[in-house]
Amino acid sequence: MKILVTGGAGFIGSALIRYLVDETECEVVNLDKLTYAGNLDSLQKVEASPRYQFAQADICDREALDRLFAKHQPGAVMHLAAESHVDRSIDGPGDFIQTNLVGTYTMLEAARAYWSTLSDSAQAAFRFLHVSTDEVYGDLAGCDDLFREDTSYDPSSPYAATKAGSDHLVRAWGRTFRFPVLITNCSNNYGPCQFPEKLIPHMILNALQAKPLPIYGDGSQVRDWLYVDDHARALYRVLTRGLIGDTYNIGGLNEKKNIDVVKTICGIMDQVVADKPTGLNHFEDLITFVKDRPGHDERYAIDASKINADLDWAPVEDFDSGIRKTVLWYLENREWWQRVIDGSYRLERIGTGS
Repeated sequence: MKILVTGGAGFIGSALIRYLVDETECEVVNLDKLTYAGNLDSLQKVEASPRYQFAQADICDREALDRLFAKHQPGAVMHLAAESHVDRSIDGPGDFIQTNLVGTYTMLEAARAYWSTLSDSAQAAFRFLHVSTDEVYGDLAGCDDLFREDTSYDPSSPYAATKAGSDHLVRAWGRTFRFPVLITNCSNNYGPCQFPEKLIPHMILNALQAKPLPIYGDGSQVRDWLYVDDHARALYRVLTRGLIGDTYNIGGLNEKKNIDVVKTICGIMDQVVADKPTGLNHFEDLITFVKDRPGHDERYAIDASKINADLDWAPVEDFDSGIRKTVLWYLENREWWQRVIDGSYRLERIGTGS
């Protein structure tokens, strides 16, 4: 099967492509606009594979998408391209509306137009997997509540609202046009190659530079943490075994308060960083509490029993093993994140067209 992956140079997208190339026989076409969060350095491991191709394009550019579908003729689409940082959505929601809503609409229409030209057997085999977030569900009221696939949507941030809207578009295209769609909603991802603005890499890199570790409010917000390689396995499982029209929640089964996540990172770094910054006894001393962000949800947690029961998927990594792997990866791959911080990862990009 040839799979078109949108947003494949991003954090989750690059992990998915590495998995597809390393662990399956699939051919992969990576479609990415290469905005600030797209980093081809994350794909160096697979870029020489004959089963991997890269195409630089905007998912809002219908003509470019039509050319890509005609040229590559994929048997499936895994749609991950999205603006995803909540703080950025508060500062500038326009980009989120354009990419997450208009972009998803344009992808759906381009994919549907291509799908309509296929033979009956190829149409039956085709899949469009839309990758979304648990943030569409909003804030959990009780300490024992969990997000289920039938939980009502109640997004709090512009990011979550645009992802909720894109989910609704995908479901509408499935119902109205009988287009073969699937949707996943995942919990917070972490792992190698995550852009440094996100919580876990931000804390690791700030700690290495003896900078403050800023935590919103009192750090009591709870998230369910999913190791990115576990997520990649789940997405492929849904694509190949999921029921058309269904939604699958993907969670790491690791609920943690933000403050506890940061303290765990500090504890690991105390153990493994031999040369601490001058004058620093413990990395936890760098923790600083800052004003909470607007509309900050208190707790997310996913009920992943459906994907476990129906598709036999469960995460391999628990939080202790996954976070240790993550800290060590950043310590061992300084060139990757230094190129992100100094901006040099963006200077060598060459658009390959379609």
